[in-house]
Amino acid sequence: MKRLILLLATCAIYAGSTAQTDSSFHKNDTLRIGNIVIVKKSNKNKSGNNGDNGTSITMGRRPARSYSKVTTNWFIADIGFANYSDNTNYSNTGNYLVNKPGSPAFSKEDFKLKTGKSINVNIWIFMQKLNIIKNNVSLKYGLGLELNNYRYRSQSHISYREGGTIPYSGVQTNAPFIFRDSINFSKNKLAADYLTVPFMLSFATNHAANKKGLILSAGVSAGYLYSQRNKQISSERGKQHNKGDYDLEKFKFSYIGELGIGPVRLYGSYTPKSIYEHSLDIRPFTVGFRFSNL
Repeated sequence: MKRLILLLATCAIYAGSTAQTDSSFHKNDTLRIGNIVIVKKSNKNKSGNNGDNGTSITMGRRPARSYSKVTTNWFIADIGFANYSDNTNYSNTGNYLVNKPGSPAFSKEDFKLKTGKSINVNIWIFMQKLNIIKNNVSLKYGLGLELNNYRYRSQSHISYREGGTIPYSGVQTNAPFIFRDSINFSKNKLAADYLTVPFMLSFATNHAANKKGLILSAGVSAGYLYSQRNKQISSERGKQHNKGDYDLEKFKFSYIGELGIGPVRLYGSYTPKSIYEHSLDIRPFTVGFRFSNL
């Protein structure tokens, strides 16, 4: 009780020392001590007439802060794993990409990946959050680069070509094809890079300013394939980059989501349609960590 009286006396002395009159207009002076708010009212109003004088003291919680309706994060990074579900019918002899005449046919085993070395990296140039219901429900959208590296096993012997002479048969073609190569590769991967626009509806258990709240987001993304290549390393040929279309679809539609607490999130995506246009039925998915305050 004595401490409270001393605190109020100190506040009164402060208010008295600043209570001098002035011929010009002044805004209210505010002093905040913990949950105590002291307001010294101005002695002139805007019209120059005498206004309310005096000092008011209130105790209680601080007034709620106002937050921007739109929040932007720049250069968000994702790191995770890339893989796919393979629904290809390899018995279909009309599959021109993987069953060229005279070339040994492939099977599902050939297209299996090295799980720990098939990497997905996303670099979001920007991501914005538009608050819909206070700060608990919001719309998230952005623009970024989605980089996928599908690393084949060394025993797969997969090689991509964008036309040319088909091994084993000697047939010339202008169409892309995959053939079973004769050597083991120390590194053999297909890289597919997309310019991607995500849209998500986000739910937060706590206020957006509280970085400890649980966040759940779900939505879709649309990607445009701007680069694809087959990179190989072997002792016989060294390092090679084979570039071409490889029958890959130019556009990709995916379901996406994220879950997390604070700035570290788990993210995931699934593409319900094959990324190949006519041949393989390959449906990619990713999972990893996202580093974002949004």
